Formats: sequence, C-alpha cells, structure tokens
Amino acid sequence: MDKMNDYHIPLIADQFYHLFNRAVGSDKLFREDENYNYFLGKFKQYILPVADVFAYSLLPNHFHLLIRIKTDRELMDHFLLKKRKAFNEQFDSLPGFVMEQFSNWLNGYAKAFNKMYNRKGSLFIDYLKRSEAKEDSDITSFIFYIHKNAVHHGLTKKIGEWSYDSYKSIISSLPTSLKRNEVVDWFGSIEQFIRFHSQPIELKFPELESGL
Repeated sequence: MDKMNDYHIPLIADQFYHLFNRAVGSDKLFREDENYNYFLGKFKQYILPVADVFAYSLLPNHFHLLIRIKTDRELMDHFLLKKRKAFNEQFDSLPGFVMEQFSNWLNGYAKAFNKMYNRKGSLFIDYLKRSEAKEDSDITSFIFYIHKNAVHHGLTKKIGEWSYDSYKSIISSLPTSLKRNEVVDWFGSIEQFIRFHSQPIELKFPELESGL
C-alpha cells in the first residue's frame, strides 16, 4: 500500500499524501494528554494554512496524517502573509515553503517537549516520510490504515476507542478542522464509512511495522 522509498518526494499543490514520522530510538513523542493537545494545536497553527487534513492518528511514538496540499493560489497567499513578500517562482519554491511549515511545526513541538521534560537532542527522525495517493483506492486505504493504527499496534480493541485519531470526529457533528464532509462523501455516507471501518484488522502490517 505505502511505498516507503518515497521519503523525499515534494509536497505538490492539490495532491494527497500520507505522512508519517516517529520518535528517535525508543523515545516517545507523547507522554501525557497535554502533549497530544499541544501537538494538534501547533498543527493547526503551522499546517492548516498550507494543507487540508482528512485523517490522523497520534500514537505514543509516532503519527500518521492524510493531507491534501492547498492550491497554488492559497499557498502563495500564505507565503505573502508569512514572508511579507510576494512569491517569486524564479527564486522561491512552493513545495519548499510547505516543507518549511512542517519543519517549523515539528521543531517547535520538539523544543517545547524537550523543555518540558528537561530533555536534549532530536525528538523526531530526520525525515518526514511521505507517500502520494496516486489512485482513488490509495485514499481509501490510507484513511482506513490511519484509523486502524491504534488497533494494529495493540493499544485498543477496535476502531473508535483511541482518543487521538480522527475517527470519532468524522462520525460526530461537533465542529472540526477536518475535511469531514469530503471524507464522508468519499465513502458515500456515515453508515458506509462506519461499515468500511468494521472490517477485520490484522495485528501485523509488515510494510509499515518495519519502520516503527
């Protein structure tokens, strides 16, 4: 499903990507509820201006996202806001600007985490793994994989029990930053979304397990 040799493909406007990163060694990214909430808050600050989010899962030592990069126009507007200068295609790169936002997000979280726990050194592995959703079926597979992640790693018994993924937000009517309506429409209805997520889940997924 996910080709992990695509670590460094550029994040292009209007394209869907499955993103993944993890803590270095045996460290954890999240030790308590406050960490998860802070991480999501910084995500909204840095990433929502450059990408729409369709699904996510935050586990103690890693996270997964399904995003769609904003349009060229939206990215250039945010570039102007952040850089206080107009985007110039001769000198500037929109994929580079997007990656800068992701780096600022993860680096900012790591600095706050290290300060909170009197920790030193890198928190995340060096690169943000990413895979482009090239087929419609990839989007369906990524959404399901992300939502089953906590079950896959033995943290819960079934989808919907984990507090830090997007499943419950998608089936809820409460306000959300997720592209909930697009996700529901993708599956056809809330009922079909739930039904799809009710399929059996294997506890091992070798393609991705090797990267954890």
